[in-house]
Amino acid sequence: MSAKLIQGNEAVVYGAIKAGLKFFAGYPITPSTEIAEMCARELPKVGGVFIQMEDEISSVAACIGASLAGFRSMSATSGPGFSLMQENIGYAIMAEVPLVIVNVQRMGPSTGIATAPSQSDYMQVRWGTHGDHPMVSFAPFSVEECFTEVIRSIYWSERISSLVVLLLDEVVAHMREGIDIDSIKNVIEIPDRGPFPNERENYRPYKVDKDKGAKLPPLGMGYRFNVTGLVHDELGFPVEDPEKTKDLIKRLHNKIDAVESEIISYDERYTDDADVIIISYGSVARSSLRAVRELRKNNFKVGFFRPITVWPFPSKRVRELSKRIKKIVVAEMSMGQMVLEVERSVGDDCQINLIQGISGELISPDIIYKTASEVISR
Repeated sequence: MSAKLIQGNEAVVYGAIKAGLKFFAGYPITPSTEIAEMCARELPKVGGVFIQMEDEISSVAACIGASLAGFRSMSATSGPGFSLMQENIGYAIMAEVPLVIVNVQRMGPSTGIATAPSQSDYMQVRWGTHGDHPMVSFAPFSVEECFTEVIRSIYWSERISSLVVLLLDEVVAHMREGIDIDSIKNVIEIPDRGPFPNERENYRPYKVDKDKGAKLPPLGMGYRFNVTGLVHDELGFPVEDPEKTKDLIKRLHNKIDAVESEIISYDERYTDDADVIIISYGSVARSSLRAVRELRKNNFKVGFFRPITVWPFPSKRVRELSKRIKKIVVAEMSMGQMVLEVERSVGDDCQINLIQGISGELISPDIIYKTASEVISR
């Protein structure tokens, strides 16, 4: 493919197919619908399957089933649909089923404004389903990153045997940029599942080290095990044993903690001499980067920090930065969600200021420039 002008949602599909996507189940919802439409067109060309389900609940259920059958699976939605998915998200996490969900954020609550951008699902991604559970989520800010980060999402879903969320917003999903997919470097290679032992009779897919994910062989290969959302033993059958319960819940967290340094990524610029750092993600980070460049032209010592991995949050690096700067400005399209993670990471090390974007419009570089310059001048 030569360079083409494509939108973020399209890049997600190209990247997912590059990563071996073979199954998509979903329900159309603005502003993610183009992902479903493209999967309907492109997946059959590579021997894949597209199914439009009756709702988002059944969409995740179908993806869980396809993943258990050995197919790399994905669904896509927006806020209202993501809310409906929560029960089956929890099921996939407990059963350790590899799966990717793309959540293209839009204005809420409820049905809000279907075509307006927002970043108010940030906390829902981490805490939307009940119980103690981990979560991995990546947030691109460019069309090229939509391509690379969906591949990384599929990679990590397979490696840790869990559900991973690719977190977009309406602006990133619908903006168009010229990219040459074939020339993109450092695309992660995703290994096949397994290997699995030849001895099928006594295989226990949940019998793994305390910091590893389950190894689920595709159904139909002759391995017998149970799949449940209940606390379970090494064969997947429900148990109520306190020690086994504790071990399972700890392992769900440990398998991510063990590779957190590999999972976490961020984009950091102009921080060496900075007195103030602007932190943002997704489309707002594009406005922030423009504002930082303009501020530096006017001799303001301002840095830029963008979490690409939004869960787990890159707390360690933010904490390190906070010990040598004076102030942080957080810009996000919500009343303030990511700022809570920044505050938790920083503590009392420096002052934190929030720019709220709750109008259904992207926060402009001018607003960030004005706020940051006022913060510096105080």
